[in-house]
Amino acid sequence: MKRFITSLLILCTVSLAYASNEIDLAGRWRFQLDPENIGTSSQNWQLQTLTQSVRLPGSLQEQGYGEAPRKDSNWTTGIGLKLLDDSRFAEYVEADEFQSPFWLTPERLYVGAAWYQRDIQTPKNWDGKRIVLFLERPHWQTSVWIDGKGAGSQDSLGVPHEYDITEFIIPGKKQQLTIRVDNGYVVPVGKDAHSISDQTQSNWNGLAGAIKLIAGPRIWFDDVQIYPDLDRNQIDVQIKLGNATGQSGQGELSLSTKNATARSHPVKWNAENGAVNLTYNMGDDWQAWSEYSPVLNTLHLSLKQNGAALAQRDVQFGMRELGIKGKQFTINGTPIFIRGTLECAIFPEHGYPPTEVKEWKRLIGIAKSHGLNHFRFHSWCPPQAAFQAADEEGFYIQAEGSCWASFGDGTELDEWIYLECDRMLKTYGNHPSFLFMSPSNEPGGKNRDAFLGKLVNYLKQKDPRRYFAAGAGWPNIPENQYSIQYATRLQNWKTLKFDQPPQTWDDYRDYVNDLPIPTIGHEIGQWCVYPDLSEAGQYKGVLKAKNIEVFRDKLQKAGMLHLADDFLMASGKFHTLLYKQEIEAALRTPGYAGFQLLDLHDFPGQGTAPVGVLNALWNEKGYVSGDEYSRFCNDVVPLARMKKRIFTNDEYFNAAIDAANYRDSDLSDINVHYELVSESGQSIFDGERLAPQISAGGLTRLAEIACPLDQIHQAEKLTLTISFEGTPYKNSWEIWVYPKDVAVDPKGVVLTQDWREALAELQSGGNVVLVPKSDEVASNTLGRFRPIFWNRITFPQQKEHTVGSLIRNHHPALEGFPTDAYNNWQWQDLLDSSKPIILDSLPEPYFPIMQPIDDWNDCQKLGVLFEAKVAKGNLLVCSMDVVNDLESRVVARQLRSSLLHYAAGKKFSPEFELAEETVRSLFQ
Repeated sequence: MKRFITSLLILCTVSLAYASNEIDLAGRWRFQLDPENIGTSSQNWQLQTLTQSVRLPGSLQEQGYGEAPRKDSNWTTGIGLKLLDDSRFAEYVEADEFQSPFWLTPERLYVGAAWYQRDIQTPKNWDGKRIVLFLERPHWQTSVWIDGKGAGSQDSLGVPHEYDITEFIIPGKKQQLTIRVDNGYVVPVGKDAHSISDQTQSNWNGLAGAIKLIAGPRIWFDDVQIYPDLDRNQIDVQIKLGNATGQSGQGELSLSTKNATARSHPVKWNAENGAVNLTYNMGDDWQAWSEYSPVLNTLHLSLKQNGAALAQRDVQFGMRELGIKGKQFTINGTPIFIRGTLECAIFPEHGYPPTEVKEWKRLIGIAKSHGLNHFRFHSWCPPQAAFQAADEEGFYIQAEGSCWASFGDGTELDEWIYLECDRMLKTYGNHPSFLFMSPSNEPGGKNRDAFLGKLVNYLKQKDPRRYFAAGAGWPNIPENQYSIQYATRLQNWKTLKFDQPPQTWDDYRDYVNDLPIPTIGHEIGQWCVYPDLSEAGQYKGVLKAKNIEVFRDKLQKAGMLHLADDFLMASGKFHTLLYKQEIEAALRTPGYAGFQLLDLHDFPGQGTAPVGVLNALWNEKGYVSGDEYSRFCNDVVPLARMKKRIFTNDEYFNAAIDAANYRDSDLSDINVHYELVSESGQSIFDGERLAPQISAGGLTRLAEIACPLDQIHQAEKLTLTISFEGTPYKNSWEIWVYPKDVAVDPKGVVLTQDWREALAELQSGGNVVLVPKSDEVASNTLGRFRPIFWNRITFPQQKEHTVGSLIRNHHPALEGFPTDAYNNWQWQDLLDSSKPIILDSLPEPYFPIMQPIDDWNDCQKLGVLFEAKVAKGNLLVCSMDVVNDLESRVVARQLRSSLLHYAAGKKFSPEFELAEETVRSLFQ
């Protein structure tokens, strides 16, 4: 009885598949690796029966095939290979259990051909139908045989591989299907392209997503592209018919949507194909698609001949029109602001991208909770599910032609990229979320500009529904419809650089005004935070965070593992301030088109770049939530323009209040509330203004506010908060106010810049504040306020060595200098004029008052403010300049006062004692 029920279930499942003209091929497949490529060259494996077994969809690596990774494995990467020779990591990369500090470590590695095989049997009622083998996401090149007969080969990275196997199929007969998949370097798309690189998704081998046989009519809708025309309430429809009957003919084409009148049109086709272009009136009952109204429509097409149905197809689309107004993009005539992040094919669980709409909706939901409305798919094109999820959620996409490469050099890439772009537009062209397209990230090539200019012109003519750029980052060539450039980011911009006093006034308008087309900021951010060492335990799939384990081990050997969480939180709070500064500068710029972050989540490759407020698995790290992040990154953001953030109490605080509104409608009659509050909660200044209208599509000046600061009598941090009453929109900024007149240096303490003089004074029992000159500090670590960019493995030439500071802010030495436990903007001048002192020689329990957080690859114990008992006296060392130019450096002046008054008082009683020889070793 049990066998009968099982057989009945199988029969019902097969019948359902046949009834829908599809056979799902998911399940067990026979399998064989072919590392020496002998399967086709000499042994004809397509004629044999393979003996091993894997489950598809999936990759061979996630099922335990391939070799354990080693330093000398066949890695698919360009940037990363040189990193493996870094002597600091020899014990990890040369160990029996390879641990990569530079990218996630795969459990198994395999590059080359692999063969997948199974038996298929199509029903007899498929006789006379066209039969297609559908492979949703292969990696990479596939070749197909039916009963040993070749059905062709395909090498697209961004779209499904579809094989017409009609001529090879005998309905009702059991047949052998063999697929060879090669994940070698088939076309020179660039070994760091995220479509193939081990730096991110991994160079996997297999078939992901749907694998199925599809039966259909011998005359079919080969391609249907829909071009909305909102002004005329219509769509232009371009249809290409495929014909495998070998006979010409004619028939009637019917088009219909849910809320519009059906229309019929006579069509003809020749013995091979046919084409028809026509318009369809949508009537009056339709809604435009946008991020605020992601309304989708379905066009039903039916082809009949003499009343008999030949073919049908449903095509989903959105009534959406992308345009340009000034230097900004518009959707349906309304300006939008691109708030994007990169998606670099980082999928550690499986090592390949998800093909489920649900998972892409989850990722989009996380991005939207942080105020974003856009994904740029860096050097790869996502599966259909990503476009579908974006359509349904109202999210904008930039897809790329799977390249990070050189063009115009005469390689096979030059032809391939045309074909790949054509395939992408055919497959995904009707998705309204698909706004932008570029063939490559940061392209190169000696004939690059000429080659890419022709390609962009070709694409513009082919598809007017979206905009095209020659590359992300560069080149800025005349053919571009928009520019993705790196000038407008904090590292580069002349007035927002860190050698300027802290401010929130300047923007990029001078640059933007000189550009003829909309510009999007390229990969803004890239500021590092300390790695979250607890993250390693979150990796349950085929890629493991051995890099995090390496960093944990190095920190433990440095005696600082117990500070890991403090390092994360202190650097993370600072990290958030920097992204706030980046994003607000973009939002403050009139006419700016938007930005693309690098990144909302961490990039685990290219030396490990923890640049996100989320980790590589899209999980929060604990120092900022989506709600907090979206205060400064959203469709509506209150902005405070302040020419300075450091004041003395004889000055006025001044700010201009703006609103960036990129919703689809104006905000009317909004009460704008502002308040300046001390850390104790005392209101220094507050007010309210009515804004009759905050216009959509740009910036609105709401108020200019000012107040005297003479009621502040001691150093204070104040917080300005602006909120729009009755809305969720709220934002805040810190400023610092210091007394104009600082108390004179107290007696009973010696301040010196000479460590020799300091030791002499200590030997006599004195209290000493030592402010050593930078060139006398025995350290090659540089002091900077700004943190590491990307990482110092990939960019070793950068001057930044740290990722913020861990500050014991309740220490009495800082009693007269209010500070958080992390770097905030008042530390900028002090840290830029500092020289961190390496304290590795000090006893392990000893930690400084202010500790710059060193590069996690080096893990030095650093200090710019620390104390100790030395000889008969007490020593306080400050390696930040609190000596020079104090008339103009009010922050340095205030810190000096706080340190001296502490060192002259009864609280100056350091806990730890250091030998004179230890102190001498810190200087040169």
